[in-house]
Amino acid sequence: MVGHLFSSDCHYKNVLTNNLFQNSMKLCVHGAMSADNSCADVSVPLRNLLNSVQCVRDRVKDGESNESNGVFNLSNFWDTLTQAVKAASQEATKLSLAFSKPPLPTQEDGEKFAESIHKSVLALSTVYYWLPKSDGITLRRLVRDATAEVLDGIVQLVDVIVSSPLQSLSQEQLQSTGGVWSACDQFAHLPRDNREAVLGVLASYIGVVKDAIEEMEQAQAESQDPFSDVLDDEDQDSRGNQDTYWSEEDRQLMAPCQGLMKASAACLRKLLSAVKANGNVSMPETVAQLDDLADIAKEISPRVSHVCLEADLNWVQFLNGALDHNLQKIKALIQGSS
Repeated sequence: MVGHLFSSDCHYKNVLTNNLFQNSMKLCVHGAMSADNSCADVSVPLRNLLNSVQCVRDRVKDGESNESNGVFNLSNFWDTLTQAVKAASQEATKLSLAFSKPPLPTQEDGEKFAESIHKSVLALSTVYYWLPKSDGITLRRLVRDATAEVLDGIVQLVDVIVSSPLQSLSQEQLQSTGGVWSACDQFAHLPRDNREAVLGVLASYIGVVKDAIEEMEQAQAESQDPFSDVLDDEDQDSRGNQDTYWSEEDRQLMAPCQGLMKASAACLRKLLSAVKANGNVSMPETVAQLDDLADIAKEISPRVSHVCLEADLNWVQFLNGALDHNLQKIKALIQGSS
């Protein structure tokens, strides 16, 4: 039965999308009158649902995981979480479909819809709480954010239904429903363990540093005001011609800064390779070390852990030397200009 319900989710989505074009402008007088009469009654369980989902969402964003008693099975967790996400997506779709055309659901039906969504929301949040910190804080943050995004989407959908005239499917309601679908779909792309989670974080940091290097190279190549895109007209006028060009001192200072950033990027790339090759999630200690690396990488630190073998120490020492060299250059240039 559960499998059948999940497999029909695409059918609900297609029907809901078609209703936007086929039913939203075909209200009969009797349907409109029925909507006016039942609007107040059916909105009561929806408003209660809205408050409940908001509370669950806030607890997910701020709450702690349950302590794991015994062996935690990560594979079973993902299977159960996937089913919970599918159920939440389907219940949201059914609710939106029910309020996509007249006649509106009765108050009793509205209460049933609200109860079904509330159960799916509680199930999703409960499964999220199963994931212990010992399996990785980085992984848990990603699952938390994805869960909160689904709950945010459901809050927005219910709020749109409650706030808009309950007579036809609006574009805003369709977009809100699509937002829930999108939030649920992203669970298929989440990393499955803390090693994968940390690899994703490191890759994102590499992208940030790469963009910064490219922006600096572009700024050096430009002859116009380097601050023209970050200052208001009034600020630029007050500066006159003072900083409308790169001075020789500026360019001398930027060279070691650029070297420092390139060394940082190289450090992150080497760290990414080391985690990919040697990252270990079989023990709580190594899982925690991976979390430390993800946090420390925000500061682009040369610190290592179990992922760096003895053969990797040469490039670590080389990058440390490059960082120190460029830092000393920057300090000397700054002190000389002052």
